[in-house]
Amino acid sequence: MKIYEMSAGELLDKKENGELDTEDILNAFRERIDEVEDRVRAFITVSEKEVSEELAEMETGGELEGIPLAVKDNMSTADMETTCASKILQGYNPPYDAAVIEQIRKQGGVIAGKTNLDEFAMGSSTENSAFYPTRNPWNLDHVVGGSSGGSAAAVAAGEVAAALGSDTGGSIRQPASFCGVVGMKPTYGNVSRYGLIAFASSLDQIGPLTRNVEDSARILNVISGHDKRDTTSVDREFPDYMEFIKEDVSGMKIGVPREYFAVDFDKEVEKTVKDSLEVLQEAGAQIEEVSVIEPEYALAAYYIIAPAEASSNLARFDGVRYGSRSAAEDVSSMFTRTRSEGFGEEVKRRIMLGTYALSSGYYDDYYLKAQKVRTLIKDRFAELFSGYDLLVSPTSPSTAFKIGAEKDLMEQYRADIFTVPVNIAGIPAISLPCGFDSQGLPVGFQIMGPHYGEGAILQTAYTLEQKLNLEQKPEL
Repeated sequence: MKIYEMSAGELLDKKENGELDTEDILNAFRERIDEVEDRVRAFITVSEKEVSEELAEMETGGELEGIPLAVKDNMSTADMETTCASKILQGYNPPYDAAVIEQIRKQGGVIAGKTNLDEFAMGSSTENSAFYPTRNPWNLDHVVGGSSGGSAAAVAAGEVAAALGSDTGGSIRQPASFCGVVGMKPTYGNVSRYGLIAFASSLDQIGPLTRNVEDSARILNVISGHDKRDTTSVDREFPDYMEFIKEDVSGMKIGVPREYFAVDFDKEVEKTVKDSLEVLQEAGAQIEEVSVIEPEYALAAYYIIAPAEASSNLARFDGVRYGSRSAAEDVSSMFTRTRSEGFGEEVKRRIMLGTYALSSGYYDDYYLKAQKVRTLIKDRFAELFSGYDLLVSPTSPSTAFKIGAEKDLMEQYRADIFTVPVNIAGIPAISLPCGFDSQGLPVGFQIMGPHYGEGAILQTAYTLEQKLNLEQKPEL
């Protein structure tokens, strides 16, 4: 196995055994980026530091010592530009590191670069980037999903051992599904959002994209924890997630929401997911059909709540404080031109939707109603988790579609139908590969758990991963 094909755990084991050193690892991944990046386009910025510089600056003795990771370009990095894949932030260099970057560096992780995304994390294909679309390593004519598409592609292509993404409505899990990697969305509040450039503050959460489930647990250990700089950060005792990496689902009670499978979606995806359910059942899990609130209601609530929060959060990008500024004859014109020229079409669309939903006379009809639906969804999940350990579903209604495929706007938004309810409820979930369609494109399997139920999710995901033993890798 080549160095760039190894998981973080395998690299750490080989370092401990003396088979590899940190320089070998960093050089191998640098060479891989040089080899494939012009085709994949996973990165917006690649670190310009020499390997010798990285070695000199790296913290030693940490849990991720010498492991190269990529970071979605909506997380602040003091030594690299942070653009959110938007023209309005081109040239912006933050004066500080996000909390998760601090933690990665403290544990010896090396930031290889900043990855591409849908502009301000608004999209499900990474085609909404202001710079270029990222291409799927399994088939370069296909999308990578979004909005954390660059991070998922970088891991799948072997450009890094692992990556960080952010998940507002499925933005870690859906690209993980499309790219055949593991994507974990933690419980809201488990990982500090300090330094994450906000899209929708009550929904955004940072999480890992990795080669396997074990690495998800490893990175979750590093980035989870209370941070007083983030008022939504949970102050609690965090377990060692590596303790849940064991092959055992005996007695696990798993619910399968009938409303998810009543949605019209790809038949190959449906069959592959159902086959995986049988694998879990044969391994000792108790599988039962359950009823949830239809995912369409969560989708409708999401596309009111998220744009409303985006409308407020993105008001700060006005050409005055940071980012690009358009020339104009007066301040009012400068605001208008800066935002008109700096934001892409999808970002402008969502800002307008959100502003409308919050406007006088419409607040009660839209935003308030959406929040009431959110409460109902959250309560229904809590009720189900009082009787079931986990819920499972497809991650996405389809495999990766072709870049540039003409899609109706509502069809694009429906790509998140299975992932959005998780964010609405604030619960954790993971996507792991469970097979391939007839085109050879990966299919994702989603496992959802109660608040702070990451342990049971990881244990079940690890068990399924071991039973399926998928060994295919993209050929680039």
